[in-house]
Amino acid sequence: MQTFKKEERLCKKKTIKILFEEGKKFHVYPFKIIWMDIESDSKYPVRILISVSKRFFKKAVDRNKIRRQIREVYRKNKSLFYEYLSRQKKHCVFAILYTDGAFITFKELEKKIIIILQRLIDEHEKTFK
Repeated sequence: MQTFKKEERLCKKKTIKILFEEGKKFHVYPFKIIWMDIESDSKYPVRILISVSKRFFKKAVDRNKIRRQIREVYRKNKSLFYEYLSRQKKHCVFAILYTDGAFITFKELEKKIIIILQRLIDEHEKTFK
């Protein structure tokens, strides 16, 4: 299950617009997370958008490096969140926005993404109780 396919990426402009307008937000430094539940019949319970601002990283090489690292960490650690949503029979979309102008190490990035996924589970539990 450690794959990251095209169908798992959030690409539809309409869905992205709704996510940014109506989604719930929280911060885990250096990330801002915007998430919401959706009705979907996709075989993947989660769709994700990863964004690194041009404002902080002028060079595309740097933005792409951070995006690749975030994708890799997410790919390796998403199973916990997938299992939770599958048990609940829910679907979720979320955006990870990198909001700092400095690079962080891969290990720190991994810790933060794991915290984010756990926090998403906690937020879902609060919403549906």
